[in-house]
Amino acid sequence: MNKKWISAAAAVLAVTTALVACSSNGGGGTSTASGSGASNCTNTIPKKNLPVVTMWGWYPNMQLVVDNFNKQNGEVQVCWTNVGQGGDEYDKFQTAISAGTGAPDVIMIEMDRIPTFQIQNALVDIKKYGFDAVKADYSEGAWKDVSVGDAVYGVPVDGGPMAMIYRKDIFEKYDITPPKTWAEYEQAAQKMKDAGGPAFGDFAANVSALTMALQIQKGAAPFTYNPAQQSSIGVKLNDQASKDVLDHWGRLAKKGLVGTQDQFTPEYISGVINGKYATYISAAWAPGYLTGAGVGKGKDTGKFAVAPLPQWDPDHPVQVNWGGSAFSVTSQAKNPELAAKAAYGLYADKESLTHGWTNQIIFPLNLKALNDPEFVNLKVGFFDGQQANKEVYIPAANAYKGVTYSPFGQYYFDAMTKQISALIEGSVTGAQAADRIQEDVANYAKEQGFTVQ
Repeated sequence: MNKKWISAAAAVLAVTTALVACSSNGGGGTSTASGSGASNCTNTIPKKNLPVVTMWGWYPNMQLVVDNFNKQNGEVQVCWTNVGQGGDEYDKFQTAISAGTGAPDVIMIEMDRIPTFQIQNALVDIKKYGFDAVKADYSEGAWKDVSVGDAVYGVPVDGGPMAMIYRKDIFEKYDITPPKTWAEYEQAAQKMKDAGGPAFGDFAANVSALTMALQIQKGAAPFTYNPAQQSSIGVKLNDQASKDVLDHWGRLAKKGLVGTQDQFTPEYISGVINGKYATYISAAWAPGYLTGAGVGKGKDTGKFAVAPLPQWDPDHPVQVNWGGSAFSVTSQAKNPELAAKAAYGLYADKESLTHGWTNQIIFPLNLKALNDPEFVNLKVGFFDGQQANKEVYIPAANAYKGVTYSPFGQYYFDAMTKQISALIEGSVTGAQAADRIQEDVANYAKEQGFTVQ
């Protein structure tokens, strides 16, 4: 690959996404050991006679997860540190990649970032290190999200099957039933507005991953990429499906049926709490995020429910995903086979998985959790006792087929944010916004040395 791409990667990684699916527990020291021995571990290693692999990760319950792994494993031990969440960790990893030293053996990465590091030869294909033994523990879609071509560069841990969270009290007040299609969503929004009700939802510029998911749901395939042809990439960001989705949401915003406030801000959360929005289109991690932000704890307690994500074509339903993380083995690991054992084994035992979903830290992708009757039949407190997993999230996760991410996903998200802002302001149509995104991202890809198909 053109070295121009390698140098550009650091600049791209400096811009962080609007959301990291799982919240951080704070910073930690950087472990300098790799493969054997360790220093600056956050955890205590109980079996000091075993080889040690180092790991970076930011899940809030990582201490428990690592301790469980080390207690149960007789081949390898994990030295874990938290060097920061999402973009903070990626910046440190990029520095280590450029220096050729300083990276951990195993690193937690959001799935859409895997190609960014894979193209720099910073990650190891773990398919030859025990993949067949755990393949059946995850769905086809989960594996696709951590793959680049035929190679596997991560072990799926958590995901974000999407759904529609809604306010039961507002729906009841305005005699609205959960819409099953996006056309019905618009009709319900108009009905609510005509009756003097609140905004039906929100079309925000800072959630490009959400918009991409809805475009994929309608049939878009933003990128095609095969590492066997590393200098070539397919970029299709202005196909009819992509234009239709932007036109749809742009129309809702123009008609005042949905808000246009940035999400993940105190103002937005305040609006959710105070009934400013009737729906929240989001992922399975949202209940944990909202609860942590104070939603569902005060006057809005017991007022939320969840329904399946509305469809563009109800005869051909498509389930999509927003967010999710994996454990990847870095190319600086001195013993990638042992590092892979750790990546496969972390967050794979029942206690760790159960603790994760019980405390709404993750939505697990391991089928041992997804098929656990305790998880399936859980009555979710945030949804006033609704069996949300059984009714909504598990079917969505099982039906999800995965996507192909690009090596410059953050640049794409930033380009989309810019054009959606213009769409919201009314200076472009949805179709024009899609054309501009296509031109911007395709030109960027060419500048990095890609041939754009």
